[in-house]
Amino acid sequence: MAHRQLVKTLAQLALDKQIRIATAESCTGGWVAQEMTALAGSSDWFECGFVTYSNEAKTHMLGVPEALFISDGAVSEAVVKAMAKGAVDNSRATLSVSISGVAGPGGGTPQKPVGMVWMAWYLEGSEVQSRCFQLSGDRHVVRRSAVKEALKGLIKQLAKNTV
Repeated sequence: MAHRQLVKTLAQLALDKQIRIATAESCTGGWVAQEMTALAGSSDWFECGFVTYSNEAKTHMLGVPEALFISDGAVSEAVVKAMAKGAVDNSRATLSVSISGVAGPGGGTPQKPVGMVWMAWYLEGSEVQSRCFQLSGDRHVVRRSAVKEALKGLIKQLAKNTV
């Protein structure tokens, strides 16, 4: 399913459930928020997007504890969970998605190879859900695939939870 159709589905669910959404993005650089706001009327359900590329921005804007970068690294389950929670805590949103990954072409390690992307989704009052993806392709393809998975995860959160 193309990004545009995913966003239309997400918009209808968010409107039906009166949910406002925020994003906390690192490797996608605001692409998820851009896809959402490309849809006319998105101001009725999209709250804001945090583009927190540096660890300092993640800490300052989202409240991610600095210790997590030392213990787990920026591309980790612990960090994306904190980012997702921070996006809701620092906005009027009740649902968020967060993304941190290694888009490439450099920056990968044996433990965190290029294409590894962690995501988390947080619906206020629920447990933070997270998932690690190993995406393939060049930098553009990895980032595009991450956007698609982020949107699909938001839809899944709204479809399975009643608010």
